[in-house]
Amino acid sequence: MSTETSTAHVGRVSLGPFPPAAPSDPDAPHVSLARVDVDASAGQGPLTRVWESFGYDEINWTYTPTGKRLLRTFADFSGGGYHVRPHYVFCSGSGFGIPHWGSGNVYHEDADGHPYYDFTIVDQAYDAIVGAGHHVLVELGFTPRDLLPPEAAELTVTPSPTVYTSYEAGTWGYPPRDYDKWAGLIEAHARHCLERYGEAEVNAWLWELWNEPDISYWRGTPAQFNELYTVTVRAVRNVIPNAKVGGPTVTSGGLNFLKGFLDYTSSRNEPLDFISYHTKGSRFPTREYRPLDSLPTERLNPSSTKMLYDLRAFNRAIAEYEQYRDLPAIVDECDAAVPAHFGRYDNRNYEFQNTEYYPVFQVKLMKKILDLNASELVQVKRATSWSFYFEGERYFEGTRSFLTAGGIEKPLLNAYRMLSLLGTERIRATSDVAWDVAELDETDGSSMPEEIDALASRADNGTVAVLVWRHIDDQYQTSEQETAVSLTVRNVAGGTFRVRHFRIDADHSNSHTRWKLLGSPQDPTGEQLAEITARQGLEEFEPASTVEAESGLLSLDISLPLPAASLLILEPIG
Repeated sequence: MSTETSTAHVGRVSLGPFPPAAPSDPDAPHVSLARVDVDASAGQGPLTRVWESFGYDEINWTYTPTGKRLLRTFADFSGGGYHVRPHYVFCSGSGFGIPHWGSGNVYHEDADGHPYYDFTIVDQAYDAIVGAGHHVLVELGFTPRDLLPPEAAELTVTPSPTVYTSYEAGTWGYPPRDYDKWAGLIEAHARHCLERYGEAEVNAWLWELWNEPDISYWRGTPAQFNELYTVTVRAVRNVIPNAKVGGPTVTSGGLNFLKGFLDYTSSRNEPLDFISYHTKGSRFPTREYRPLDSLPTERLNPSSTKMLYDLRAFNRAIAEYEQYRDLPAIVDECDAAVPAHFGRYDNRNYEFQNTEYYPVFQVKLMKKILDLNASELVQVKRATSWSFYFEGERYFEGTRSFLTAGGIEKPLLNAYRMLSLLGTERIRATSDVAWDVAELDETDGSSMPEEIDALASRADNGTVAVLVWRHIDDQYQTSEQETAVSLTVRNVAGGTFRVRHFRIDADHSNSHTRWKLLGSPQDPTGEQLAEITARQGLEEFEPASTVEAESGLLSLDISLPLPAASLLILEPIG
């Protein structure tokens, strides 16, 4: 183990000219007419399902009844196969989860300093994930209490009802005092998982060291982190030779840390199967302590442009290392705003996490990531939503989550339902009023303007799916006029098609709107709950219809409010 103990990090880098959050512009122009063209014969290769991953801090909520139901919900509409990434697996604790904290409580030492392990909590968490048909993105962190180094005593905190000890306050971020004992923990964890879930399953997992070591999650130096990476991946591979290992899972300010890490791994030929980093679209001034129904001090929004700029900058930095150009980029926190456990009562700008704005933002972002993949050397394989659910919150608290109180599904979950209905092959789709990722070359830090854009796919049976949306990176923008969209699908195979039209907007697939119409009850009756949950799933905009293709051509007209997303599934009949 390195004897260097300074907590200084390499310089953090602000990427691009972006503000912490995008201001609202009430005078931004609207799009009144759009033409979308889809060519069913223009295949663009397999549709990379970059969205099939989510994660969260509170590992102990994985195996609650609500957590298990949510994991199964994802499996039910997607067929399973998501990568799920919980924090805090090696942290010591009671297994009682609270927002932004959890504990797997695996590592212990006896009176003579000999390690022993308890996988009781980990088994419950991983059993719930694997049992629902998903795979674990194993975050190997953080330092157990019995492995704290002497310098951890330097971190002092003021005792309070919400901070038990300095351990929960952050000493878990110090490097382990004994890298050999850490290696033993990693081997024991890997071996236990191999024996419990089998070789085929654990080979589908991703094994990643730590989280965001460029900030206070890591209280050591970059050199110590790099050394710990060597120790960690060797320990994993000693047990699971084909395990997919990687890192360094830095924040968007950690570009220099990432480069230092890649300098280290490339010069030593260290095992590296994927490279991970994070991006966030905004950071609001939080906890304004204003009256609950007041407006925010300033109307602010997430910027998808900023997120895409981050992704491109990181992927281009990775591409400078020729041996790493073919490795997948795992953006295992890819979110519109931070932190996950803040909501509308902390700052009203978090309201978008309740509304139809967020699912439309999310489908737009996933499509633009695919556009970046088409133009860049390094490819994003997964873009993880750091979202799950929160115990004890009020109805529509506004946290970054898929469920609100009472297990009610928020509109965000319907974005993933829509994406799951896309086919296996991407086909060409263009819009005459779409924002193009090439505009990142000339960005001045402005967020994405209003657009109509589309993502289209084809299935083996000839079914064509077209996901089209209207969106602007401004949750406060509204429009009295819907945008007319002329959709043309060319070169389809077959003459007669059954058309199903799914919609997310203020009036469809939206439990939040229904809750508000009922008076925003915080103690809803059974009848009210039934009415809210009846509108929580993905809804059809209109009854299914039959259309005839003329010379392989289909023409459809739809109109979109702001914001909205429509998914049209065109299935050949006969």
